[in-house]
Amino acid sequence: MNGWRHKGLLILAALLPVLLGAPAHGQTPSPSLDARVAAFLEDNRHRWNALNVPYEDGKILHELVLTNRFRTILEIGTSTGHSTIWLAWAAAKTGGKVTTIEIDPGRHTIALEHFRRAGVEAFIDARLADAHDLVRRLPGPFDFVFTDADKEWYPNYFKDLDAKISVGGCYTAHNTLRVYAREVREFLDYVRSRPNYRTRIERGSGEGISVSCKTAP
Repeated sequence: MNGWRHKGLLILAALLPVLLGAPAHGQTPSPSLDARVAAFLEDNRHRWNALNVPYEDGKILHELVLTNRFRTILEIGTSTGHSTIWLAWAAAKTGGKVTTIEIDPGRHTIALEHFRRAGVEAFIDARLADAHDLVRRLPGPFDFVFTDADKEWYPNYFKDLDAKISVGGCYTAHNTLRVYAREVREFLDYVRSRPNYRTRIERGSGEGISVSCKTAP
């Protein structure tokens, strides 16, 4: 009898995450989480400042991660967390997690509160750090990278991460339709010259997101 009781407890423990609505590994999160994130993003749609991506670009990031089932996600430039929430929402459905880096303590603190209110904090590893230094030290591999930080460092971020991006993974960067910016042109010229990447630009809000997907080591 004790043996059966023990087995029953083990089965119940295994079922608890499902019964409580927690997403299983790689599965769609509970309807309550989906509703909570969607409501948060819609309610705050017009409240993000200029350092965050527009709503339309957040949707593009979400779809890129979801469609390709990306799981190891790196974001350079959290700001106050709009793009991070879109990425983490997708990661909740793929069984993944987002590592995001922000250098400004004030923006980092606000972002943490936004993650909590949106309900996605469990899918985010938020780092308060200088990305110039930290990106070089992160071990990887990553199958999705989103960069929305200092434009003059775009080529350096890519070079530091190139070897850490999985084949089939994608490196994306924001504001890449700002072709008048020398730093953006230099970044695009460099990544387009790489024979093992295929690059396109998603227009989205009009700011542009370059999507460079790795085809070979």
